[in-house]
Amino acid sequence: MKIIVQKYGGTSVGSIEKIKQIATNIKKLKKLQIVVVVSAMAGETDRLVGLINSLSKIPNEREYDQIISTGERVSAGLLALALQSINVKSITLDPFKLNLLTDNLHSKASIISVDVKEIRKNLKNNHVVIIPGFQGINSDNEITTLGRGGSDLSAVAIAGALKADRCELLKDDVDGVYTTDPRLYNKAKKIDYISYQEMLEMSSLGSKVLQAKAVELANQLNIKLYVKSTFENKKKGTWVMNENNIPLNKKKVVSGLTHDLKQSKISIIGIKDTPGIASKIFKPIGEAGIIVDMIVQNISTKGETDLTFTVPKEDLNKTVKILQNNKSKLSYSSLIKDEKIALVSIVGAGMKTHTGIATRMFTSLAKAKINISMISTSEIKISCVINQSQCKKAITSLHKEFGL
Repeated sequence: MKIIVQKYGGTSVGSIEKIKQIATNIKKLKKLQIVVVVSAMAGETDRLVGLINSLSKIPNEREYDQIISTGERVSAGLLALALQSINVKSITLDPFKLNLLTDNLHSKASIISVDVKEIRKNLKNNHVVIIPGFQGINSDNEITTLGRGGSDLSAVAIAGALKADRCELLKDDVDGVYTTDPRLYNKAKKIDYISYQEMLEMSSLGSKVLQAKAVELANQLNIKLYVKSTFENKKKGTWVMNENNIPLNKKKVVSGLTHDLKQSKISIIGIKDTPGIASKIFKPIGEAGIIVDMIVQNISTKGETDLTFTVPKEDLNKTVKILQNNKSKLSYSSLIKDEKIALVSIVGAGMKTHTGIATRMFTSLAKAKINISMISTSEIKISCVINQSQCKKAITSLHKEFGL
């Protein structure tokens, strides 16, 4: 019998009525063994983070994880009760029961291993197995969390360990992956097929549909992902899979556009231009688990230079504190931080074999009178940092330019 792992997002489990509907939909699934991973109810994680921030701007990360991991456990228990109320055998399994082992990095942990013996035992006894997403345990037997969108990662890891037929990611706010955020540009189109690499770039660059780590893991484990609507069952979703398995007529030069308003920019002014200075800057930042994306260094003059880089807004204060604590080693003049930026990107596997894509992007932005402050490229993406106020105009212009 095929095993299907389903993951339900926060808006999908956002009310008791929705949870009851999900239970009814699960009951209709025949000749399948079902494992369900759930997020916290919509708004619950933000509420918990708000409570934490009211007490501490830079909270103890162990206690942070203890608090924000509770939302998913509530959702799991409620869905189990909803299924049992309609005579569907179900059971919740927490990360301790699964021995869902992670590294020791609180709030942004990575999964090391999953023990699926308990899952298989309960599936064999015809139970629907329900697992709170977003969390695991470390080597000290303490709760860790997997970062925003971490329930996607939980679902993919469990699907891989079970060698499931597929991992379905069901969402109430979208019914698939779109060429760009439909809330920002109402002519965005649903994508039928997208490669792991393209989806990974889009997720890393601001697309909120799937967590980047989850896509990366799905690629490593070769687990097909299917993103679809929770409640509109007749609507087709989006397959995320190996590029070689995508039909030729579904492949495009540019598959999608992303925007990220949750990045911030830090400029280090007047830093000594000496060998090893970049290592001194970024080593402690990396050790703190902070992801640095774009880096630009100016031409050196009189032995000094300026260096600018981007980090997630949620890590801005932590990054500034690290730089300030290391000022004596770095010998810079000043720090400038900017939270009013947007990262706008185009993504497409076809860029590997087509020329002139960057020129078209820059020309389109220029015609829209949008200034670019930073540029970053990879084999299948081009990203630009612009003023946050011009984000919507940029997405509209680029969507038209590439005929998406």
